[in-house]
Amino acid sequence: MTRPGQDHPSLSFGAQAAAYERGRPSYPPEAIDWLLPHGAHTVLDLGAGTGKLTTRLVERGLDVVAVDPIPEMLEVLTGSLPDTPALLGTAEEIPLADSSVDTVLVAQAWHWFDTGRAVKEVARVLRPGGRLGLVWNARDERLGWVKELGRIIGPENAHFNEATTLPEPFTHVEHHRVEWTSYLTPQALLDLVASRSYCITSPQEVRTRTLERVRELLATHPALAHSTGLALPYLTLCIRADLS
Repeated sequence: MTRPGQDHPSLSFGAQAAAYERGRPSYPPEAIDWLLPHGAHTVLDLGAGTGKLTTRLVERGLDVVAVDPIPEMLEVLTGSLPDTPALLGTAEEIPLADSSVDTVLVAQAWHWFDTGRAVKEVARVLRPGGRLGLVWNARDERLGWVKELGRIIGPENAHFNEATTLPEPFTHVEHHRVEWTSYLTPQALLDLVASRSYCITSPQEVRTRTLERVRELLATHPALAHSTGLALPYLTLCIRADLS
């Protein structure tokens, strides 16, 4: 099983796997309900990372397999979900048998894949009529301190828009979005920033300055100063399609 080349940007997350787990949000139940087909039982979480989505799927009693190319991420996942199979692999070479799962879900990762190869591999491991679902969390930066945060760390790019589609053999492509709020501590917000690929791959002085500016925002913004809990609004963006 090959993994992305050593200079592939997705591999930068390994250095901050713990911060990723502490700072990144989970996914709202409404989005997961919409993504999963009725009667789905066996689910592949492809590009599972530290298991943010995997945990929500296991909680539903589903038979879940997690696949990711970064050992450090899977180590965190296995620590919290020791009974869930966690396999080292890529979207372009999925380490599963043909027609072995009902559903493939991809959270926060589709834009890292070679789409043409990934589509063929997903279609291979899905059973006939199976479902492919994609989901991204994007900070809602329209108002307030979240807009200020975007000025510091760069605007949110959800790698998604209403024109995003999936090629054959997937059909009945649909889009959905959910507005919700994640509640986190000031330290978790710093972890969220530290786990962004831009921050991880920046020179140390840039990384340090970015985190200093976020600390300054936490200390001085009227909505954040002296607060032990933050309300961070999100848009969760979803695509689903069925294997024809």
